[in-house]
Parts: sequence; C-alpha cells; structure tokens
Amino acid sequence: MAQVARALWPVRHAVVWRLGGRPQSALPAQSRAGFAGAAGGPGPAATTRKGNPRLLGAAALALGGVLGLYHTARWHLRAQDLRAERSSAQLSLSSRLQLTLYQYKTCPFCSKVRAFLDFHALPYKVVEVNPVRKAEIKFSSYRKVPILLAQEGESLQQLNDSSVIISALKTYLVSGQPLEDIITYYPPMKAMNDQGKEVTEFCNKYWLMLDEKEAQRMYGGKEARTEEMKWRQWADDWLVHLISPNVYRTPAEALASFDYIVREGKFGAVEGAVAKYMGAAAMYLISKRLKSRHHLQDDVREDLYEAANKWVTAVGKDRPFMGGQQPNLADLAVYGVLRVMEGLEAFDDLMRHTRIQPWYLRVEKAIAEVPQ
Repeated sequence: MAQVARALWPVRHAVVWRLGGRPQSALPAQSRAGFAGAAGGPGPAATTRKGNPRLLGAAALALGGVLGLYHTARWHLRAQDLRAERSSAQLSLSSRLQLTLYQYKTCPFCSKVRAFLDFHALPYKVVEVNPVRKAEIKFSSYRKVPILLAQEGESLQQLNDSSVIISALKTYLVSGQPLEDIITYYPPMKAMNDQGKEVTEFCNKYWLMLDEKEAQRMYGGKEARTEEMKWRQWADDWLVHLISPNVYRTPAEALASFDYIVREGKFGAVEGAVAKYMGAAAMYLISKRLKSRHHLQDDVREDLYEAANKWVTAVGKDRPFMGGQQPNLADLAVYGVLRVMEGLEAFDDLMRHTRIQPWYLRVEKAIAEVPQ
C-alpha cells in the first residue's frame, strides 16, 4: 500500500507579463516679449501673456499623455514581439516531440513534471498508472513513476526520474540538441540506500547541459545557476519527505488523503474501497516510521512550516520568484511538491501559518496564464 501513496494533487499553470509605459511630457519654449499699456496698465499683450501659461499647460498635458500612450503601446508591442519570438522558437522545438507521461496524479514527483510541462507549454498525453498492478508500465524495467516517453522523429526515448526529465527537456528547449544525445548525459547507476536496498540514481540530474553562451543567456551568472540547483535538490531531498507525514498525520487526515487518491487514481470499485481504508490505515502507520527516519519534530506541521518559511526567505522580498520575474526550475519544483496537498487540512494549515501563500499564488497564476 505504500506504493499507492507516493503523492497527492492537480495542476494549473502560467507566465505573467507586466506592461506599462512611463508618461513623458514636453513643454515647448515660449517667448516672453510683449508691450506695456500706454497708461501703465496691462495692454492686450500683457493679457495674452496671462492666458498663455494655461494654454501651454493644457497643451503640454495633452502632448505628455499622447507620448505616454505612444511609449506604452510601443513597449506593449515589443513585449508581445519578444513573447512571440520565444514562443515561436520553443514551439518549433516542442512540436518535434510527442510526449506521454506515465504518472500517479497525486504523486509529488509527477506533479513537479506536470508543472514544468505546463509552464513551458509542452503538450503531453497522460497515462494514469494503477499503483498496485502497474500494468501500464509493464514495458519498463524501471518501475517508478514518473516515466516520460518522448518521440522525436523516428527516435523514441524513455526518460526516468522527475529531475532528469525536467533537466533533459529544459536542456533540449534551450540548446536544441537532439534529445537522444541529451539523455546520455544523465546515466543511471545503482546504489544502496540507508536501508540497504538497491536503488537507481542518476548522475548530473540537477545540471543543465548548456554551453557558456546558453548558460549566460539563461542564468546571467553562476550564482543563479548554483542557487537553482541547490533548491531543486532541497525539494527532492527534504521538502518531498514532509508530505506523507503531514497528510497522513492523523487517522482522519489519512482517510481524507486516500479518499482523494482513490477518486483521482486508477482503481476498480472493489480495489478502490480496499485501498481507501486499508491504505489509509497502512500509511498512517508508515508516516510514523517516516517521521522517525527523517528526524521530524513531534508535531510534523512545524517542520512543514519551517521549510516553507525557509523557502520564502531564500526567494527574498526583492523578486517575485527565485527565477526573478519568471519562475525557474526551483520555483516549479517547490510548487509542484506542495501542490499535491491542495484540498487537504495540511495545505490549509500551510497557507494559514506561513508566509508562502503570496509566492504560491504567483506561481499558480504564472502557470495558468501560459498560452497553450
């Protein structure tokens, strides 16, 4: 039953474009020449001089408004052009790929991949895998999800591991290298985990295989690249391990979590009923072991809150996302992991008791606004 619940929730996506111009005003120079009245009183020229500032002010205001609108429209069109250029280049590459994602909808690793695919407007088919029988992935010796099949021309590639999938596809979009070549940069290797079980790990999985010019164009500097890699790994090594202990924290929460898993997953009627009650009981007990294994606090909510606030602090107050004006791979990874708790008590508590909600909603909006 532990296999039934590696996850938890749906997706929305997008990019935010800020448009605006700075109004400019121009005040034309004006001659001050005039004639005084013969009796020392104001003559017609003096009267004209009194009226001129008002007329000039109105003219300047109108001219400034016109110039402001012109610059705003020009900036808006330029932003649209840049967006179209980027979308066109990306569409040219992505149209070569036919993607099929094998997933559990409620799996945080699968949610990470969906967040990436949707944010980058990459069309894909979804195959929901039965977490018990796994008949849908019987073709694969790699038995975990997500698995992504990518058809590029005559070449069909299988990509395993959420972070490898994301790194390989981002490398593909930025560099245009054949996906068949890119995959060789992330070789699998066998390793033993802390429990003495053999697992498959992937080399370089947080690294994008770009040349210097491509890396400079994407990141602007080494610090941004290092920061993105660090927090992507943090999402996999720490944040994801806080999900199960929190959504299965109590018997009631475990039952609510499995109610959603069964509703959204691929289960038969009898199989679903068994999974809902037996799975909830099993995961409630397993969550206690996970709490001990990862040295979590007695109240696991505190670890979740600390993690969320740590992330918000890392993003900082001077940028909307860790990626700057747009989410980067770390933003999408953290968002994807947390999103699986939506609709559950743990998610509501997270939004209420931490500073993460504004950032979370910005990422959600950014993904939702991406033209598909």
